[in-house]
Amino acid sequence: MITVIGTGVIGTRTGAPLPPDATAAVAGAALVVGGRRHLAAVSATVPADAERVVLGALAPALDTIEEYVGKERPVVVLASGDPGFFGIVRALSERFGAGRLDVRPGVSSVAAAFARLGLTWDDAVIVSAHGRAPRTAVNVCRARPKVAVLTGPGAGPAELGAALAGGPGEGPGARVLVVASALGDPELERVERVTPAEAAARDWGDAVSVVLCLDEARTLAPGPVTVAGEFAGPARWALDEREFAHRDSMITKFEVRALALARLGPRLGDLVWDIGAGSGSVAVECARLGAAVVAVERTPDGAERVRANAAAHGVDVRVVEGSAPDDLPASCGELDDPDAVFIGGGGRELPAIVTACARRARRTVVVALAALDRVPAVRAALIGAGLDCDGVLLQSSRLAPLPGEVTRLAATNPVFLLWGTRPTAHTDRRTGDEGVAL
Repeated sequence: MITVIGTGVIGTRTGAPLPPDATAAVAGAALVVGGRRHLAAVSATVPADAERVVLGALAPALDTIEEYVGKERPVVVLASGDPGFFGIVRALSERFGAGRLDVRPGVSSVAAAFARLGLTWDDAVIVSAHGRAPRTAVNVCRARPKVAVLTGPGAGPAELGAALAGGPGEGPGARVLVVASALGDPELERVERVTPAEAAARDWGDAVSVVLCLDEARTLAPGPVTVAGEFAGPARWALDEREFAHRDSMITKFEVRALALARLGPRLGDLVWDIGAGSGSVAVECARLGAAVVAVERTPDGAERVRANAAAHGVDVRVVEGSAPDDLPASCGELDDPDAVFIGGGGRELPAIVTACARRARRTVVVALAALDRVPAVRAALIGAGLDCDGVLLQSSRLAPLPGEVTRLAATNPVFLLWGTRPTAHTDRRTGDEGVAL
């Protein structure tokens, strides 16, 4: 067996005792693997003839473990917190099989951090930025009200704060970061509330255990939580137009919205732009499906309408006031590149808008337009930006009542929906990195 011991939220300090069963496992080990602080903490317990491996690069450590397992010699692996929570249990299970593991978990840093605040965490989203591209963690923080981020080099409180602070349309105080450092150490533990801007301005060192990103107005779920874990998404989508405030029926109809959402594929960890947002119906639906969303709208009253619709549906949508394409460089230049973009309307400037957005889209651009004359130019813009282009003309008829308790079909205006997809673009949802096969 490989005994995997979670030594506590920060790892056992030198001189701090392990539980009796863990102490016995270490005392009987032929090989002990762990970080330097873990090995230092149990140095008096490890047998003199046992081999010790400092856990750095994972592959060599796994190879050494395999040698001892092959000889049926006992192995102990020391880890911080709960080693089955974004921890080494995954790698050990993949290599040796879960049946060979005797896992003895400690308290995870996430559980400890929320406990320090007196908050539940069954409704929190947990995302790891350790050894992963940080953009997924940043977008989850933008989209969800209660997020715990496991940090790593290049993706700590400063980097998260810089990404979340001062963006276009981002109101002050929209999020607070709680930085928990050296959790479990009675002398060094610190739990600090800071704004994203304050987090970005500091050097946090290497003792950070976890960062919580909170919308403090919504840290308590509105009612009992039934399913814990990652946001599961709404019960329905392609909502009826009556569920949004709009002006003179200037709203993407639900039939069009349904296909647009299917092609956009908004999901937790994504960033979506809604250009020419109008009522913001597409932006709101993408946010309801878990994505972080930026809505660009030309008129002040339109921008307020988007904000009102987002608030009515309980989601966050960052609203940027500006005209596309002229204001796109200024309004969106500081934003991260979007995974997907929806473009509605645009008039004569539509091809230029499509080109500007397609150059930055990581995955797809979806365009809704009513004018037949503009279809060739939009298609050429998508292809010219290196995207594979497809599309459809949507024509639908809805049931409408007639006198005498009978029903007729009422045709809606036909709409062209074009979409461009970046070739071979895909993202590993486990790591947030592009170019890794699922």
